[in-house]
Amino acid sequence: MIVLKAAQEQLLAALQSVAGIVERRHTLPILANVLLRKNGPGIEFTTSDLEIQVRTNAELGGDAGSFATTVGARKLIDILRALPSDQTVTISAAQNKLTLTGGKSRFTLQTLPADDFPLVNEAVDFGPMSAVPQKTLKALINQVHFAMAVHDIRYYLNGILFIAEGKTLTLVATDGHRLGLAQATLEHEVPKQEVILPRKTVLELQRLLKDEDTPIEMRFAANQAKFGFSGMEFVTKLVEGKFPDYNRVIPKNHKNIVVLGRVPLLGCLQRAAILTSEKFKGVRLNIEPGVLRIASSNAEQEEAKEELEIDYDGDAIEIGFNVTYLMDALANIGPDMVKLELQDSQASALLTVPDQPGFKYVVMPMRI
Repeated sequence: MIVLKAAQEQLLAALQSVAGIVERRHTLPILANVLLRKNGPGIEFTTSDLEIQVRTNAELGGDAGSFATTVGARKLIDILRALPSDQTVTISAAQNKLTLTGGKSRFTLQTLPADDFPLVNEAVDFGPMSAVPQKTLKALINQVHFAMAVHDIRYYLNGILFIAEGKTLTLVATDGHRLGLAQATLEHEVPKQEVILPRKTVLELQRLLKDEDTPIEMRFAANQAKFGFSGMEFVTKLVEGKFPDYNRVIPKNHKNIVVLGRVPLLGCLQRAAILTSEKFKGVRLNIEPGVLRIASSNAEQEEAKEELEIDYDGDAIEIGFNVTYLMDALANIGPDMVKLELQDSQASALLTVPDQPGFKYVVMPMRI
């Protein structure tokens, strides 16, 4: 049976959209596979890691009739990538194997039964649907994703707090050393919702969402979320737990404020970072009226010094930061100017953007 016959780029695009969650190594070998379910000319691609499930449909020709199997997702993608993009690819099925042909190339791949593929059990109690433009959610994720924790034992930090209320959508991420908050005003009211999206889900949404006004439809259950966008269906478990009270962390009324160019500051920090040690990413900021000095050093007694002219007439402050935390924020926000608010060398610093009141980034100082 000819399962599909389509252009290489068409098939590759469908596979790549669902393959982001597939782990190369897994305790269940079948989870390295993609489930292909054919019904007439349409074919459904589904992947799962037991906590997240991604599904898309494509019209890719082939014989009429129904058929289902699973095949190694990464292997199939690697083969397609190696073929010319304008080539027509045919996949046919016989005796528990799939044969892919394109031009004079031919590949025979082992399959596993579709009935063995462990689909995610979808919740039955999904609440009302709400929708926001894809580009709105993508922009918010871009502004805070880097502040999520990685493999923290406080599992609720390994993700993003998602809060929808009225016409406001807020995303918050923190790893205990820094906190990012991004907020957008929506055109339409959305149902009240407060959930923690897992790290892997956040990074996959960031990869898949398009920079356009077409909506992403969202529904939430007690322990699951379901997203629909661009012909895709995305189901994910939610992180259970209590997210920290982020409002208590955000400094208020810092008296020393400096507004400066984002790109020049990022450039200075990137150069200073070269001479920080691998374990200890500390840089020292000296802020005085008219000038900001940035310095770093390492165990080999090498040092870097940078200087920026600034419009500032507040207190002289010497403060240390993990340079990566500052560079992450500056690299992921767009505007030309940023505002740095400080109290003294001991208090957390607040980074904001003058024309984006919805963005706040808090960084704890470090001893240097």
